[in-house]
Formats: sequence, C-alpha cells, structure tokens
Amino acid sequence: MNKKLVLLFSMILCAIFLAACNSEEGTTSSKAAANDADGNTAKSKSNEPLVMVWYPNESGSEMAGARDAFGKIFEEATGRKVEQKLTTDYAIAIESIASGNAQVAFMGPQGYIEANNKSADVQPIVVPSGSSGTLEDAVYYSWLAVPKDKADDYKVDGQFSIDTIAGKKMSFVSASSTSGFKVPSSSIVAHFTKQDAYKSLTQDDLIEANALFPEVLFGDSHQGSAVNMLMERSDVAAFCDTCVSAYVDIVEGEPNTAGAVYRVKDDAAAPFNNLPGKEFVLISSTPVLNSPFVVNKSVLTEEEITKLTELLISDETTNDKTIFVPKDSGEVGLFYKSADERFVKVEDAWFDPIRALSN
Repeated sequence: MNKKLVLLFSMILCAIFLAACNSEEGTTSSKAAANDADGNTAKSKSNEPLVMVWYPNESGSEMAGARDAFGKIFEEATGRKVEQKLTTDYAIAIESIASGNAQVAFMGPQGYIEANNKSADVQPIVVPSGSSGTLEDAVYYSWLAVPKDKADDYKVDGQFSIDTIAGKKMSFVSASSTSGFKVPSSSIVAHFTKQDAYKSLTQDDLIEANALFPEVLFGDSHQGSAVNMLMERSDVAAFCDTCVSAYVDIVEGEPNTAGAVYRVKDDAAAPFNNLPGKEFVLISSTPVLNSPFVVNKSVLTEEEITKLTELLISDETTNDKTIFVPKDSGEVGLFYKSADERFVKVEDAWFDPIRALSN
C-alpha cells in the first residue's frame, strides 16, 4: 500500500476515533439556526408523499425489493406514503435532496458533501456499521480493476503497481462518486505528481482526457464502470466492492486486496447479464468511509427525523432480513449481515477525511 493510501486510512481511523470521543455538530445555515431556535419550524406535510431519492447504483430493477423494504421503514416512521425517486445521474440525486424536492437520500460521502455545500439543511443521520456493529470498521472499498487476461501488464517486478496505468484508457463512475472518482483520483494524482512528467496533474484534469489517460470514460454507476472494463471499452476501471457484490464472486485471493480475482456470476442481472464468467483482477483497493442516509431538515420536522433515525438503528431493523440480507443467502440486498452489522448514528464531522481529499 503506497503512502497516500496509508495516510487516507489513518485519516479515516482518526476521524472515527474523534467522532466517537468528541462528536461535533455540523455547520448549519442561518435558516437552520433559526429553525433550531424555534424548535424546528419545518412543517410536516403528512398528507404528501415522503420522497426517497436513490443513486443510479441502487436504481436498477434488481434492487426493487431492497428499496421497497426501506420504503416500509420510512412509511412506518412517518406515517406518510413513500415515493421512490430513481435516477440515472448522480447530479439529479444530489440536487433533489439539496433543493428539498426529496426528504431522504442514500448517497456516498462525496455526494453528501456536495449536497451539504448546496444546503446546510442536508445532514447525515446513520451509516451502516462494519461487522463489529460500530463505526470503527464502517468502511467499504474503492477498487481499481483490470481484465484478468491483462493482469500481468499491470505488474512491476512481479507486484501490482499503479505506475502501469499511465497511458491506459480509464473508466470512473461519476465526478460526484466517492469510491468511483474522489478517492481513486486523489491517490492517482498523489502518486503521479511525484514524477516530472505529471507534476502539474490535478484531480480536475482526470475528468477528461489528460496527460496521464488518453481517454476517460464515466460509467454513470459503479456497475457501468465495471462493465466498461469488462467490455474493454476501458483498460482500467474504478468502482466499489459493495455495488458489484450482487453480480460477482471472488474466485482467488483475499477479498479487497490487490491480486484478488472476481468472476461475473452465471445468472448475474443487467448490466452484467451478457458477461457471465468474465473475470477481473484488483490492482488496488482502498478503504472508504461508509455511505450515509441523509435528510433535508428544511422539509422534515425534528420529530420525523428522530423517528426515522430511531427506527433505522433499532433492533427491529437490524434483525430485518429484507434490510440486512444474510450474507450467504444468495438474495440481493443493499446491505448484508455476516456478523453484527447494523445502522449507527453519524454526524457531519465524520466525513471530514473525504473533504480533505480536495485540499
């Protein structure tokens, strides 16, 4: 693991420790402050649907059951009919929650930060824990992957090295994706700017063809980025482990480590349905802070937010197999239970390590 990855992981652990020991309140706008002074002046619109917006990664038909399971939770908590808003673009989801056109969203850390920058009323309420049931291991993984039959092209002295991605066609997810752009682009820039040929390279440069990558694609979802690589539209792809776990199996190596080999399942749903048996290899894997459920405080009352939060962290939800799908069940879900996974409360400051990647 290079120094940048070690630094990122250290920042994550530090943030988790600080959040656990000395939680801080996130920045609020003057409007939000006024609402707090009045006991939250947001008016409940119980006669209107509660709109839940989803990223493209969770908007596929194979995730319908998982989305419906959350719809039931939100309806139980608020007494309002839930309307599922599906998207094909990260920007739509971010704008929906920031503008108050949606009341609840599930989004990556970078998307949350962008929404929060647009409106301080957007705040996180919970994240899925790690297997310990706490924030201590509440991470997923950002991968750089290549087709298995090309894996040897990405080794230096027998070891995988990102030096080898220079001059390759690159696929990311979206410029608003944490694990599909923000984290990998930060690591790539930190690594290559040590070389004279790329010393002026920035993260913004990686959004389009640049000195490092002659062609840059965006998959618009983690699944789409992975498919770009498997279809050889790109040589290398960035995407995360959790968003493709329903479609692939590990067949060699340790999960989430360089050299691990994954194979597309024979019965994989779209967009992998025409790629059964295709294999890819990880050349890099970086831990990333888990993704939050967020609310817009200007369009929900404090009572509604409290009820949503308490129901999400409850034992009832923790033990709901439609929410936390048993890991070995073969069922498709958004979250899986292998040990003590559950939702835990989280605050804005916990995501500061992701904010720091832009500095």
